[in-house]
Amino acid sequence: MLDLHRLVLLRAVAMHGSITAAARELAYSHSAISQQLSLLERETGAVLLERVGRTSRLTPVGLELVHNTEAVLAAMERAETELAASHDQPRGVVTVAVFTSIGRIVMPAALQRLAETHPGLDVRLRRSDPQDSVQRLVSRHVDAVITDTFPGTQLSPVGGVHASVIGSDPVRGYLPEALAGAPLDRIPWVMEPPEAASTQWALRVCRERGFEPRIAHESSDMLFHLRLVEAGLAAAFLPDLVVREAGSALVASPLLPANEHREILVLTRIGAEAHPAFLAVREAVADALAAYVIETD
Repeated sequence: MLDLHRLVLLRAVAMHGSITAAARELAYSHSAISQQLSLLERETGAVLLERVGRTSRLTPVGLELVHNTEAVLAAMERAETELAASHDQPRGVVTVAVFTSIGRIVMPAALQRLAETHPGLDVRLRRSDPQDSVQRLVSRHVDAVITDTFPGTQLSPVGGVHASVIGSDPVRGYLPEALAGAPLDRIPWVMEPPEAASTQWALRVCRERGFEPRIAHESSDMLFHLRLVEAGLAAAFLPDLVVREAGSALVASPLLPANEHREILVLTRIGAEAHPAFLAVREAVADALAAYVIETD
């Protein structure tokens, strides 16, 4: 019989691209994972990894075994979900990864609501960049993820994840008054790091309008973007949730799109999307997000 733990280690190697990366993510030694995978090859009677330069990659048999492992893990998630549904109220510890702006603005109200309606739930937040959160979810470091997507971008291509949209947040372009009149390609811009979905989206928007932005500042902290705009030091694309933290009124630029938005998502592992605890968290966050938008519009 195949050992599930070893199958999960093989899956981690497939997810992270190498034994070294998987070992670092799982806090194992390289040799420990190698030994376990050698035992798995003996169990299966097949070659699962092949050397490529200084690293290893999965063989077609190894990839098929990972695909079947996903199905096994999803079945286990469904079994846990059905067991949880037999209880009267959601309970237990739920660890949720959130990105900064929604964590700071929306989550306090959501946690307060959960404490009142589901006192048996112990919800614990972990701040995480959207591009890292999916890996943390699949690796079981967190139970759910609250993240965002921008038009024309996609989540990281990792299997085993269920996504549900709980709301949207308009995103608008802002040009400080001190920079008004300057060519859009000559003024300084602030954006998130290049791999961020928001930056990929922003670059596409700028190029569709015929200019290449001069990115002078990079930060994953959107509040930092806001402060640079307020100080007249940079232009930026800012979600409404972030702009509502401005110290004074900001006016979106008519030169940049005013009808774009990011979607706010809740991610769970496939098979766990109907878990009572995760449904309670999703409902509380969606209600807090909607209430915030209504109260501040």
